[in-house]
Amino acid sequence: MKLWKPMRVDHARSLVPFAFSLLLTLLLCDSILGQAPHADPPRPGVTTPGVRRSMADVHRLATFAVAGEPDWMVVTEDAVWVTSSNVNHVVRLDPATNQPGTIVTIAKPCSGLAAGYGSIWVPSCGAHNLVRVDPQTGKIQAEIAAGPADSEGGITVGAGSVWIATDKKGILARVDPQTNKVVAEIAIPSGSFAPAFAEGSVWVTSTEHSQLTRVDAQTNRVLASIPIGPQPRFLTVGAGSVWTLNQGDGTISRVDAKTGKLLATITAGIPGTGGEIAFGEGSVWATVFQIPMSQIDPATNTVVQQWTGPGGDSIRVGHGSIWLSDFAHSTIWRLSPKQP
Repeated sequence: MKLWKPMRVDHARSLVPFAFSLLLTLLLCDSILGQAPHADPPRPGVTTPGVRRSMADVHRLATFAVAGEPDWMVVTEDAVWVTSSNVNHVVRLDPATNQPGTIVTIAKPCSGLAAGYGSIWVPSCGAHNLVRVDPQTGKIQAEIAAGPADSEGGITVGAGSVWIATDKKGILARVDPQTNKVVAEIAIPSGSFAPAFAEGSVWVTSTEHSQLTRVDAQTNRVLASIPIGPQPRFLTVGAGSVWTLNQGDGTISRVDAKTGKLLATITAGIPGTGGEIAFGEGSVWATVFQIPMSQIDPATNTVVQQWTGPGGDSIRVGHGSIWLSDFAHSTIWRLSPKQP
């Protein structure tokens, strides 16, 4: 222990360096505080006349306060579930009452949510496993040794199984919901994190190799790896296609879910980390910070509306609504898909 001793101080001489030190500290703190957790360079968006709009003009059907940093969502027949990793829980939102309900404690839920086989499936970055939750009671039904490969990934269900990437070197795990065990591990390209299910196949983006890999759900074999836009991460399924949000240049790739052919590369102007993409109400919807919503028309493969402003990072469509997170302000918005 050091003992403090009084010292003689020349206040006139010490004032200038003290003031300079204080100013430097304040500037440094301001710089640090001004950097958002997911700060990105400005995203260009699209320049099509009449497409850009402000989030201030968006009509909100409901606003849900969700503690922490609400992120991943999944829509079920009677609810919307949302994770909040920094406060270690998953929350059920009731579309009938527009009120939050059941809260399930899970260590750092991350890397997506899935619903299927009577359960909610929650990857945990805290316990590094896969947690199975009863959607009626909120009780944990099982904890499965299948941890997510990355906190920014995904999980999907299909062909009687749950699918999750468990190793960034390239492993897709197949979980049997009857036994709550991993029944297959499939080698896929490295840097693959987010899967989706369509046309009897699991489709997985490889951010590292800018590919979309197709895995046959009957044989557990890789059928093809399709070159798409740079650094794809999140993906969705709809209108007979698989759609990927490409973080490298902010484009969206459209791939035919039957043939695996690249059909279109859509300029959306939303590059950078984070974000998500979903399909519903006849459109593709993408979100990133700074540009919380972009609506893509599958008939024309173009962005038809794009909203700028606060909010964004997770988006889902269901119960006749768009569900959009405002990650930075602990909020989920319920929005009409037909904005005036």
